[in-house]
Amino acid sequence: MRGIIIAVACFVSLESFGWGATGHRATGLVADQYLTAKARKKIAVVLGQESLAMASTWMDEIRSDSTYRYADTWHYTTIPDGKRYEDIASNPDGKVVEMIEKFMKDLKSRKLSKKQEEETLKMLIHLVGDIHQPLHVGKPGDRGGNEVKVKWFRNESNLHRVWDSEMIDDTKLSYTELAGALGKPDKQTIKKWQAASVREWAQESITYRPQVYDIGNGALGYQYSFKYFPIAKQRMLQAGVRLAGLLNQIYGK
Repeated sequence: MRGIIIAVACFVSLESFGWGATGHRATGLVADQYLTAKARKKIAVVLGQESLAMASTWMDEIRSDSTYRYADTWHYTTIPDGKRYEDIASNPDGKVVEMIEKFMKDLKSRKLSKKQEEETLKMLIHLVGDIHQPLHVGKPGDRGGNEVKVKWFRNESNLHRVWDSEMIDDTKLSYTELAGALGKPDKQTIKKWQAASVREWAQESITYRPQVYDIGNGALGYQYSFKYFPIAKQRMLQAGVRLAGLLNQIYGK
């Protein structure tokens, strides 16, 4: 019975991962490419031998540890259609915007213990990836697409899982190959992306809802991926570039 309970708990937690391991690690690898030398050096002190790519999945891995249960609602937020984050800022349903803003402030303060800084940095790395996955800025009623049942190449699935991992996994790319396939924005685009606020990132995710929910009869596969995987690729690339921008602010000065 204990084994069954653990298995069920693990399954439930997997339902709300952002990008899956491959997507998160690709985002971390992209971020590493845009760090200043000073920021990279300081981050290496905090993370030790762990790269941004490998640190990016830590916040999902700790979901199996009840000690960190308090962080379950930090991976997402819920914003109704036609609303902005500011309209629902007191809504306790998901705290990804709030926590990214808090972690930036905490890391800049230089008042964290060594363990606190390491864990806060790993959480920031992860959540920047999460907020760029459109369904982690969800609308009310379907748990970020988890309740939207679909078939992915004839297999039972849900819309959230399709965006978290199934479109990515079907490319058969490693995270290093995926990072390379995301492309390289020009300097003007990088500057524009990094100038956007965390709340603007969330609003961007909302703008993709018409495409994300364009599921027809729910039988998804090649056509859906062909049309909408470019959005996932852009969001992972933006997440990496913007993560680098935050880390350069925190550690590059």
